[in-house]
Amino acid sequence: MAVSAGIVGLPNVGKSTLFNALTQAGAAAENFPFCTIDPNVGVVPVPDPRLDVLAEMFRSREKIPATVRFVDIAGLVAGASKGEGLGNRFLAHIREVEAIVHVVRAFEDPGVVHVAGRVDPARDIEIVNTELLLADLETVERRLERVGKRARVGEEAAHKEAACLEELAAHLGEGRPARMWKPEECADLLAELHLLTAKPVLYVANVSEAMLAENPEDHPLVRAVRARADEEGAEVVVLSAALEAELQSLPPEERREFLQAYGLPAPGLDRLIAAAYRLLRQITFFTAGEKEARAWTIREGTKAPQAGGVIHSDFERGFIRAEVVAYADLVRAGSMEEARRKGLVRLEGRDYVVQDGDVILFRFHV
Repeated sequence: MAVSAGIVGLPNVGKSTLFNALTQAGAAAENFPFCTIDPNVGVVPVPDPRLDVLAEMFRSREKIPATVRFVDIAGLVAGASKGEGLGNRFLAHIREVEAIVHVVRAFEDPGVVHVAGRVDPARDIEIVNTELLLADLETVERRLERVGKRARVGEEAAHKEAACLEELAAHLGEGRPARMWKPEECADLLAELHLLTAKPVLYVANVSEAMLAENPEDHPLVRAVRARADEEGAEVVVLSAALEAELQSLPPEERREFLQAYGLPAPGLDRLIAAAYRLLRQITFFTAGEKEARAWTIREGTKAPQAGGVIHSDFERGFIRAEVVAYADLVRAGSMEEARRKGLVRLEGRDYVVQDGDVILFRFHV
């Protein structure tokens, strides 16, 4: 199943335009707030040239890439945590995704209404983050109220949980997201709460096409986005959603020329998809043969039997061993047969931690 990232931000910052470019799904993108009431969902391939190489090497009839599931969530406004706008529904949709792609408007355009009257990336980020923090604080306080009753009658486990909740509430109350709160003794509780601000965040600075023609990194609006992201240790992808949408509307043979006209080596969407994949701590391993070459998504640190289980439960249940060759070694060898002859194909057991780029053949019994 594809990992999922929710695209959030204030109204009219370019969320749906970006989503359209990502998925070519035709989601509404009119110039007024709340044009996206129900979340649009699109599953997009993760650009990975390694899959193309493997498909050619094995003469595979089909290529199946890894994917990321993007959810276009309607714009948040101040007061969303209290139900302003369509706040309750929007917050519920955010709760269902694994990571947040926060689109921030970093361009001036009098023809595109700004919900707060003027463009100010730092303020805009603060509005969205504050609403998520307030929603989380309400969740924590409700839990603390229930647990506190058990703690007051001497229940030891409840007393420990209440201490964690009180510390977390204070942390959130200081305007700091839950992902920046990491006491080991409270890790299980934090995971159980499924807080909005515990989700990893990637910021997208949405700039104008004209800004791309210059150096957008030097623009004050982009610097403001990056400064806020740096405070959280978050990554920033700078792109123009309008340009990306225009690029996707062109025939494939015209896209390279279009990119060259703007001095871009590759679409910004490729950087965004790859960044979202990294944000979720995903890596890719491959299987390849005449039938298909396929990229599989697993989390960093996954061991061989569990990686096999992503393909089929029988692979994990009946795991015997994995025949593994690193992608780079396989390419240098030129073929699987030559990689075997050179001793580059390894036999790995249950404790092997799969690495990004591994090409694997699983051996199992039913």
